[in-house]
Amino acid sequence: MVKVSGMRRDAWSSATGLWIALALAAAVPGCRRAPQGESGPNTIRIVEKFDAKRVEGSPSSPAASAMPRAEWRFDTAPVGGHAVGRPGAAPMGGPAGAPPAFPATRGFEAGPGVSGLAVRDGLLVGRSTTDQPILHVERTAGLDNADQLHAVVIRLRVSKGANLHVVTRPSPTVDLKAEAALPRTLPGAITTPVMAGPQMQTYTLTPPAPVTGARIRHLVIRPSDAPDADFAIESIRLVFRREHLAEVPSGVSWQGLRDIFRETLVMRAPETARFDVTLPSRPVLDLALGTPEDGPVTFRVAVRRGDKDAAVLTQTVTTAYRWEPRAVDLADFAGQAVSLSLSASAEKPGTIAFWGAPVVRQRAADTTSGPPRTVILIQGDTLRKDHLELYGYGRNTAPTLKRLAEEGAFFDNAITQTTWTKAATPSVHTSLYPSTHGVHQIPDRLPASATTLAEVYRDAGYATVSFASVAFTGAFTNLHQGFEVVHEGESTAGRAGPRGAKTAREFTDRLVEWLEAHRDVPSFVYLHVFDPHPPYEPNRPYDTMWADAKGREEYLRQQEVLKKFVADPFLAQRGMATPDELVRAGLDPEFFLQYSKDWYDGSIRGMDDEIARLVERLRGLGLEQRSVIAFYADHGEEFHEHGRMWHGQSIYGELLRVPLILWAPGRIPKTARIEEPVELIDIMPTLLDLSGLRVPPAAQGQSLRPLFGGGTAGAVVAAKDAWKKRPVIAEKQPIGREMFPNSSESYAIIDGGWKLIQNVVRPPEKPEFELFDFYKDPLDRTNVAAQHPEVVARLTRALDGFRNMARGARLKPDSETTKGMTKEQLEQLRSLGYVQ
Repeated sequence: MVKVSGMRRDAWSSATGLWIALALAAAVPGCRRAPQGESGPNTIRIVEKFDAKRVEGSPSSPAASAMPRAEWRFDTAPVGGHAVGRPGAAPMGGPAGAPPAFPATRGFEAGPGVSGLAVRDGLLVGRSTTDQPILHVERTAGLDNADQLHAVVIRLRVSKGANLHVVTRPSPTVDLKAEAALPRTLPGAITTPVMAGPQMQTYTLTPPAPVTGARIRHLVIRPSDAPDADFAIESIRLVFRREHLAEVPSGVSWQGLRDIFRETLVMRAPETARFDVTLPSRPVLDLALGTPEDGPVTFRVAVRRGDKDAAVLTQTVTTAYRWEPRAVDLADFAGQAVSLSLSASAEKPGTIAFWGAPVVRQRAADTTSGPPRTVILIQGDTLRKDHLELYGYGRNTAPTLKRLAEEGAFFDNAITQTTWTKAATPSVHTSLYPSTHGVHQIPDRLPASATTLAEVYRDAGYATVSFASVAFTGAFTNLHQGFEVVHEGESTAGRAGPRGAKTAREFTDRLVEWLEAHRDVPSFVYLHVFDPHPPYEPNRPYDTMWADAKGREEYLRQQEVLKKFVADPFLAQRGMATPDELVRAGLDPEFFLQYSKDWYDGSIRGMDDEIARLVERLRGLGLEQRSVIAFYADHGEEFHEHGRMWHGQSIYGELLRVPLILWAPGRIPKTARIEEPVELIDIMPTLLDLSGLRVPPAAQGQSLRPLFGGGTAGAVVAAKDAWKKRPVIAEKQPIGREMFPNSSESYAIIDGGWKLIQNVVRPPEKPEFELFDFYKDPLDRTNVAAQHPEVVARLTRALDGFRNMARGARLKPDSETTKGMTKEQLEQLRSLGYVQ
């Protein structure tokens, strides 16, 4: 086991002595599942039992990929002012017999920050004039390649600088001026340190988030991050998965087809892998089959008793890049010790076969007693609490959420721990404050030593699936940890609304199908729906539910106009303007803001109707009385309450106060609105409490169950005595000046009816302390810090204690927690993407 030190918030003795008490009471080491740990009772995960020594029939030599290789060299003269790659350039370091590279570019061009670009002595040479020099190349072949990009390999020398950056773009065109203005750390940016000097070096850059060849139309390259740097590029090569897998042994890794990823046993025809298992009663083999190859692959599952093999599944897959889920009934072998074999065959030896998340599960008995069978965690991205009629809004934006709240429990003062998705989501999944889990900036990853909610359910034998609408909530942040299957946001391309931000409909379609296949086994689902997030334009008919259809073109036109007037490049690309910027652009702030809200509200209603469809299907499958739904928003959205639009820029009420609803018929009684301030880090302990599972010792939240009880109404009153009152904390860590030039650092504490914000890093015009009446001033409009210095002093001391506690419990980086692991254990973590 990988040991992790952590502290759990077990008591709040007082605002000043709180954190000392916690440190003494809860400095207990926790642990998380080792790479090849044991699964829960009556669950056998085949990937955890894989033994390379029990693989038979491996091909003597790997098969070369038939996919043309994308590689560019520079040993021809410039054409039309652009350096071009040589058609048919010889492969670099590829396997024998690999196809040649193809002419895949219209030519390199210099963007902002580059001078003197030319081809000289077979090298593309130039000089940076800024710290963000831009080179661009466009691919013109291989655009139908649905395979995953494994790495970008660049041969380069550079005279100065610390990092090399590459960004891929799928759009038909790319605006190089806009690219130069954007930060290097946007999702999908691929980066590696460079060794400045006269020697040519080979750099292998691994994408931090999944990207397929079909979405790589352009490469935007920053060869250095220093001005006045001379650079020379010998070659650039895109290495796709098929080429990579052909060169490595079969084994367990994290693989995706059309951006749906699974824990995968990768095999090459004609291999057979064997596993000795003792099957539970009512066993079923749950798995998915797939291949990145164009030719047919035959998958065979057999069970051996004694000296006889019985085939229980034989299926030929002929469509590449598509998972084909299957459930294999093993009832004939229930309770027996057997040898299970997985075999792959194909006409060409070495053809790759994917066995996606193969798990032997036990079908549950049909009963409503015991822990819930289906646990669904729904995250509504960028959803303001005060835009729901449940919380007093005038529009009927979310009737389903209102009904679930009335049938269960809902919280009037739920507080997110930070106000943007990248950092807020890990807090929910680990019950840790951002200062403890350490995810603050775009490149940050949750350390593998964290214990996630999915891991706890997985270890208890639950099937686990994630629907992650954006890279922040998937493998890019290491939030695939503990999930057997993850639907990454890119898998919704073309099916997520008019402007690509409405995922609830598509993901509900997939979730309903998944629930039907897993209705008889315990399941944990994370459903991240992006609909309220900008761009606000909803699906039909919600686009005209409150917005006038005649205003659409004018609104979109104004967004384009604003790109020239919004000072922040990131916000300019999204048309997120301050009132002053709207006026400078000659636009009506009232029209622009209202149309934004009209579309925003329509997107909420579109999301709500999909949740209604999900609940309807739970009832149709007979799962209603065996299910738990926790719905929350990761943060709100700004509509000029403090002069801005967007989110993540402050910890004021419009961003910090979020909806929180718990629904579990028969388990959570109908409870009146709960006024007690609570935190989103309380969700993880609550769900585990309802499921009868142990809360990880490092968790910093506490179960909300005492506030609503369970079973009878009388239990509610009795249970309230167990709730431990404590201050509520939120943070805004610096996102990074590359992302927001005016990035600040602030902390909020809510206690005794007061909310104090301490602005640690701030612009000159911002005060260090802001104090608000938490209940009377929900949007933090009136700062009364000067009138109550004693309150400011008391809460500041408590904040100091919090910071000491949270930072003292901070998760160690992977480089420290992996010390002492064997090479095999470390490689297993890497293959699953848990560490890099």
